[in-house]
Amino acid sequence: MAKQMTMGVIVGNRGFFPSHLATSGRLEMIAALEAAGIKPIVLTPEETAHGAVETYEDAKKCAALFKKHAAEIDGIIITLPNFGEERGLADTLRLANLQVPVLIQATPDHAGKMTIAFRRDSFCGKMSIANNLRQYGIPYSLTRLHTEAPDSPEFKADLEWFSAVCRVVGGMKNLRIGAIGARPTAFNTVRYSEKLLEKSGITVETLDLSEIFGRIERTKDNDDAVQQKLATIKKYISTNNVPEAALLKMSKLGTVIDGWMKASELTVSSVQCWTSMEEYFGVVPCTVMSMMSENLLPSACETDTMGTLSMYALTLASETPSALLDWNNNYGDNPDKAVCFHCSNLPKHFFKEVKMDFQQIIAGTVGKENTYGTLDGTVKAGAMSFARFSTDDFEGTIKGYVGEGNFTNDPLNTFGGAGVVEIPNMQQLLRFICEHGFEHHVAANFATVASPIHEASTKYLGWPTHWHK
Repeated sequence: MAKQMTMGVIVGNRGFFPSHLATSGRLEMIAALEAAGIKPIVLTPEETAHGAVETYEDAKKCAALFKKHAAEIDGIIITLPNFGEERGLADTLRLANLQVPVLIQATPDHAGKMTIAFRRDSFCGKMSIANNLRQYGIPYSLTRLHTEAPDSPEFKADLEWFSAVCRVVGGMKNLRIGAIGARPTAFNTVRYSEKLLEKSGITVETLDLSEIFGRIERTKDNDDAVQQKLATIKKYISTNNVPEAALLKMSKLGTVIDGWMKASELTVSSVQCWTSMEEYFGVVPCTVMSMMSENLLPSACETDTMGTLSMYALTLASETPSALLDWNNNYGDNPDKAVCFHCSNLPKHFFKEVKMDFQQIIAGTVGKENTYGTLDGTVKAGAMSFARFSTDDFEGTIKGYVGEGNFTNDPLNTFGGAGVVEIPNMQQLLRFICEHGFEHHVAANFATVASPIHEASTKYLGWPTHWHK
């Protein structure tokens, strides 16, 4: 379900410019937000002149209103129907101190209405408020065009973009991640720093696999929650030729994970797989994880907690499921194409056709009967975005990269969940990944959202992020 977005609105006004423009501009912005399904929080004309902010007293009133609705407000829009009083606008943000993204919008002048009665000068005023926010140390975002009318298609697109920025920033705030099991010994590549995550307000709660298995051992086959999970699994994906005993194990695993995450107030997860789950429990966790990711609660394998974070950034921006994949193979001689693959736990959303099967790679080591639960199918074609965030202990920061491309319809005869991806200048991207020591895992999503993720991470989260183009 799409998140109900709420925006604080600050209407700019400068007295010796036409004040009737502030009155009409406020109403135009409210209409534009409501048409987009966004709830506005804005002063009324009864509270300040024209419902705008001009003086320090106005700023205090607006800040108090925003603080009252702080738990609701996802972002703040400064609208300039005329030049605007930059000090009052900047003071409002400082006094409210909501730490949410800010978008500056300026309404264009009409060439035929440049008399003193109608001239806006918001073109110029936008530079002044940007300058003041820079002085105040307050980060802000800009519309793609310098001036855009609230009812224009350009501003409608920018609202969608800014809402995605706000969802990413808000979703990372006080995020709680569940890490189930230890990092597989052979996967040094998924090491990460909990301390750097905590510094960004992100907490990791851990649970050992032994505790998962112990809780499963105490769970009865006929428990209501287990039977409900079993029915959900069978409805989610074709389970033909999968032993009932394996399906029951998956149901218990899913029930225990659901219970722990709910009790611990966790949103997303990473899960140990290779090969403890198969050796000591007898299934792969892929289906259970796929179902969580399908429900917009990403889950990454190999305890790749930063992979989960990357998936979640894409999910927040697009409000659609994300997957974690390997940059896995070249595709023929095309330097801009590659095979993305996982065993797999991809959400069903990613496939053009899919069935439950056994995990062919691990089966050779632990036995086919212990590896049921993987999703086998071909990734569908479509526009996609990719992202990867990592903790860099040497630089003391979280850093990442984002970009866009397409999953193609190129033929691919293999196993697991796999698809061919085409990315412009892919060789430059691969060189960047290797030179900067990023992991072989990448998060992917069927949406075009590299821009809002880049804006959110670099400007508001403080994570240096490369945008591959």
